[in-house]
Amino acid sequence: MTKTAAVMMIDGFEESETMQITDLLRRAGIETYTYRFQDDEFVTGMQKIRVKSDRRFSEEVKNADVIIVPGGRTCAAEFIADEAFMETLKWFNENGKLIAGMCSGTTVLEAAGVLAGKRATGYTGYEEKLKSVSEFVHEVTVYDQNVVTSQGPATPYPFAFKIMEALGIDPSEIKARLLYAEAGGK
Repeated sequence: MTKTAAVMMIDGFEESETMQITDLLRRAGIETYTYRFQDDEFVTGMQKIRVKSDRRFSEEVKNADVIIVPGGRTCAAEFIADEAFMETLKWFNENGKLIAGMCSGTTVLEAAGVLAGKRATGYTGYEEKLKSVSEFVHEVTVYDQNVVTSQGPATPYPFAFKIMEALGIDPSEIKARLLYAEAGGK
């Protein structure tokens, strides 16, 4: 059965994180869609790059096997302000579905209460922001229970690979095609 992923995009999202994650998950055969929160299908990223999204955020997102919250300096506040989105994150958590957040996306997961009692990582200095975690781990990616977290802008590849593993997909073939080990990836 094909796995599905919902990657969230809201004004201020980090373009390179979002697009790299989406690309890698699609290469792994995961049916991956980007979701926006406005009528305009083009979402403006942190670097002012406008990226076309696949779909508008709706209840449909709950059908995904994983919901992914990338980073972006200003987008965390936008996500947190969206009540329906925050309720969706809580629903994913209550139903034991996979949730993934990187960089400032981890602060969104914190605000939704999904990191409580779990091991997690985050961007440099976020140890103070992720107060509900059982342990803040200084690793590139962490997978605990139903949550995958990652540090920041330089980590989309290990983050996407950890999501694949959490979904039961072995990323080794993709890593080999990308010469990931030769480039120093772990």
